[in-house]
Amino acid sequence: MRRTPLLAATLAILTIPAAGQVLFKAGVSRADITPPPGVEMWGYSNRSGPARETRDPLQARVLVIDDGRLAAAIVALDLGRTFGKAQIERVRERIRRDFHVNEVMMIASHTHSGPAIEDGYDEGQLPAWEERALGLIAEAIGEARVRAVPARIGVGMGQAIIGHNRRVTRPDGSVRMLWRNATSQQTGMIDPMVGVIRIDRMNGEPLAILVNYACHPVIFGPDHLRYSADFPGIMTAHVEGDLAGKPMTFFLQGAPGDINPLLDKTPLAENADEVLVETGETLGREVVRVARGILTEVPSSPEIGFLSEEMRFKNRWDVAKVQAQLPLAFGPKVAARYRRYITEWIETPVTTLLINRQIAIVGLPGEPFVGLQLLLKQRSPLPLTFMTGYTNGYFGYFPTMRDAVAGGYGADTIVTRVEVGAGERMVDRGIIQIYRLLGRLQEEKQ
Repeated sequence: MRRTPLLAATLAILTIPAAGQVLFKAGVSRADITPPPGVEMWGYSNRSGPARETRDPLQARVLVIDDGRLAAAIVALDLGRTFGKAQIERVRERIRRDFHVNEVMMIASHTHSGPAIEDGYDEGQLPAWEERALGLIAEAIGEARVRAVPARIGVGMGQAIIGHNRRVTRPDGSVRMLWRNATSQQTGMIDPMVGVIRIDRMNGEPLAILVNYACHPVIFGPDHLRYSADFPGIMTAHVEGDLAGKPMTFFLQGAPGDINPLLDKTPLAENADEVLVETGETLGREVVRVARGILTEVPSSPEIGFLSEEMRFKNRWDVAKVQAQLPLAFGPKVAARYRRYITEWIETPVTTLLINRQIAIVGLPGEPFVGLQLLLKQRSPLPLTFMTGYTNGYFGYFPTMRDAVAGGYGADTIVTRVEVGAGERMVDRGIIQIYRLLGRLQEEKQ
């Protein structure tokens, strides 16, 4: 596969390199954000109760990149979704004030073995675990800022197939859901690409490995009542243990809205833990192979761009009818929580990070179908373009127009709130942001 050395880069908001040498620095830190037992879990409505214990800790991994003028943090979360808009803004305000870190990009792995998270809570009171986690994340960003050292950067590509498209199209065009695919039968499109960004210390020792891949972390099913990072946790541990220097490894989830692992929701009685390890290590071995072949370089003039814009979409459904259907679909407890999200209009941030005019990361705040990821890569002016889901918010599923018409879970169910075509419009916005950050799009006159 392709190995592409890149000039090192840093994050800034539409900055232009100053005259003279600009020093690129990178620092890492992590925080254990595992809640105590007894917290309701994310992802399955048919669980028998809250979390009982911890299988492996849930972590927030932090990378801060600093060019001497501006700094930004990428935070990879072992959670089902990112925090609500107000909570992310609290972290952003604190890191700007206390640590002089200008921006933050939070990306959740979407593990279904983490705690339930909401945009807002009754009487505005955050759960104690979430309040603690937000503080720990902010502190970890500050620690990474202090630890930043001069660094190099490079990118490599690999392939792994640990998942399948859970949507099977029948001859008549209708869709049936294939949640588990133990026989590895061919279904719909997937994206097998494993994108690896490697950041080194100046002596060539790996400091951070960023992994972009699209697959639901649902090896564990509803009978699993332990906190776990699922297969991304196994992958990151494998990479950190196998590469010299034990670089902190980040899982940047792609667009897995219709992608499940082949052995989805393995029952505990059928050796789910062993399946988890094998799945994670399969991905981890490919990451290690790719990372070892990457040639990192020192930038002559680091340059970075960052844009985040909110888009406004109409709810696809009749709000009153959906409110009435919620208790029947999810039960009274879940329905009470979902009612907050059933609004006439939905505002979703689209975030684009441009590194050194060569790497583009476009983040969507929910569950994009893999077709949107492939569309972004096809249309982007940069060959090194990645999509991340679950970024700086959560607004349910984003199907392609074709999938929305065909139907099926996540395509035409009430968990898909945005109007048809919203996913493509967000991809368009990400591409526009790339062109703007490259300076190739003339701004409109006001």
